[in-house]
Amino acid sequence: MALITISGYPSSGKSNRAAQIYDFFSSLQSSDPSPQLKVKVISDDDLAIDRASYDDSLQEKTARATLFTAITRHIARDTILIVDRMNYIKGFRYQLYCKAREAGVRVATVYVLATPDQCRKWNGERADGKRYKDETLDALIQRFKEPSSMVRWDAPLFTIPWDDSTPPLERISDAVTSGIVIPPNVGTQITPKAPTDALRTLEHTTNVLVSALMAAQAAGLLGGSIVLTL
Repeated sequence: MALITISGYPSSGKSNRAAQIYDFFSSLQSSDPSPQLKVKVISDDDLAIDRASYDDSLQEKTARATLFTAITRHIARDTILIVDRMNYIKGFRYQLYCKAREAGVRVATVYVLATPDQCRKWNGERADGKRYKDETLDALIQRFKEPSSMVRWDAPLFTIPWDDSTPPLERISDAVTSGIVIPPNVGTQITPKAPTDALRTLEHTTNVLVSALMAAQAAGLLGGSIVLTL
């Protein structure tokens, strides 16, 4: 059905917005007699990714791979998948966009907008284990690549300020339930996998051909046609 990518500074209120979107779609499902869609949120907390993983680039890369694996597992045409994470790297958002095209689902990006000072305040109010180090938070804010409606992988883009009490839930719903499904191109199409016994079959066929040719040669046949039975 759809992939909704949440993006924003650390401690900007992304999980709150993700919960609002989840509750909105869940309420629609409960009142709709049509076949039910799944609504799922994937976040760092769901995947047991600690905030400390952002202190080290290698750990963060591993965490990002864990997230992508989870998205690949759950993205489907009967699921509205909400990715509750910073998603601050432009290249990673593009990777998610390509995965959505490959899966044949719609996309939308929700940018939760908050000032750095507001993020620092909220981060300081968090309990231990849920808080980023001050230097890590500042570094993440510095590296953040803001989503843009001008690029295809961030569109359609919905920007929600941190103090907005009326997020555009209806417009988000329209985008992910009736928007355009962008078909996969050559770069995003799923490459068919070879059968598990492909190598064994190839080896067997080769041996049959070689044996038939050797038998024909031993029989003294020179030129003409040879019937090979596979």
